[in-house]
Amino acid sequence: MTRPSSAVPVPDPETPTGGCPVRHESVAVPLSGPEFHTEPQALYRTMRRDHGPVVPVELPGGFPAWLVIGYRELHQVTSDGELFPRDVGLWNQWENIPEDWPLLPMVGRPMPSIYFTAGAEHRRHADMVGPALEGADPFEIRRHCEELADRLVDAVCTRGAADLVAEFAEPLPVLVLARLVGFPDAEGADIAQVLKDLADGGPEAQSAHMRFGEHMQRLVATKRAAPGDDVTSRMLAYHEPFTDEEYVLDLMAITAAGHLTTADWISNSLRLMLTDDLFADSLAGGRHSVAEAMNEVLWEESPTQILAGRWASRDTRLAGRNIRAGDMLLLGLGAANSDPHVRQRIATEGTSGQGGNSAHLAFSYGEYRCPFPAQEIAETIARTGIEVLLDRLPDLALAVPAQTLVRRQSAFLRGMTSLPVRFTPVRMTGDFS
Repeated sequence: MTRPSSAVPVPDPETPTGGCPVRHESVAVPLSGPEFHTEPQALYRTMRRDHGPVVPVELPGGFPAWLVIGYRELHQVTSDGELFPRDVGLWNQWENIPEDWPLLPMVGRPMPSIYFTAGAEHRRHADMVGPALEGADPFEIRRHCEELADRLVDAVCTRGAADLVAEFAEPLPVLVLARLVGFPDAEGADIAQVLKDLADGGPEAQSAHMRFGEHMQRLVATKRAAPGDDVTSRMLAYHEPFTDEEYVLDLMAITAAGHLTTADWISNSLRLMLTDDLFADSLAGGRHSVAEAMNEVLWEESPTQILAGRWASRDTRLAGRNIRAGDMLLLGLGAANSDPHVRQRIATEGTSGQGGNSAHLAFSYGEYRCPFPAQEIAETIARTGIEVLLDRLPDLALAVPAQTLVRRQSAFLRGMTSLPVRFTPVRMTGDFS
């Protein structure tokens, strides 16, 4: 059950509510530029100073939206699935959106998927997907993680140098997820490239989306003919029937949502351990500090900085802004986590992000948040992968000055493009010669 919203509907008889464009009350902030991937927190502070907790922004191509950066306001939006549903079909800009718009795969279009449905239809999908994810044995997930992480370390351990993004953090989650949903290991690398092209939102995004769907179509056909102990087979065995399109779209949604975000969680945590003295003991096998570093990242450098999105079901007001029916609201998860109101409260309670407080919004909130089983799988992959890496290569050190590290050029996702390290060369697992 969703909580009633405190947002007050504002009728405007002079402005039609159906299909009208957003009318911002102040100059919109372009949702692009180097600030988003160099110093996003400084940019969020400027936004908060100049615009308050709800910021008028402009998406690439000139399309307007609202970026919610206030913790309380974001909590309000995500708690009210009726006023602010995740129903992309409500968007009042559809008539202006070109077919090749680069952000289209990320924003989505009306389709029967757990990620792009609302209300009862969303719950129908969630009731199938949730148990299918929850059915994965935690010990089996960890075993997969350890085996695949060892395999990735084996590929670099004798060299004494590696790029922990390209050679560890990015491939590990997709290899594990591919196994969990039922893919053979041989398809993992291609799926990883497809998902990277998709998330980058560049010219390859549209073709990547098509290739991704083709992978999933083949998987559904294979598992229908020969079920196994995997997420896809459990979805197909669910008592309520779904179409093949629905199975494919749901599998695409859960795999895409879990891949690059988990990869960025790993790489951002490793960067923190390699550059922050507070986490130096992590490099000496301090398991508790691994968990602390991972939680600190969810507060300070959440892999998902901005999430699209929610759409207003009717005219309303939010933090003094006039929100029109069909307006897009982007969830500024990274910005909300740095909201001075929540930070002050945490400080008053004597805790911090580093200390273990988990009131962050890194996984969103409300009915459409990341499902809890998916969060647990992501945490297992990230933590196990980091632990294996540190066990195998205990003297990891950054191979370049920290200030030269480059972030992914995205306003939506926060992760490293590379993380070069050096270490003492060691033998491969099982090599006792």
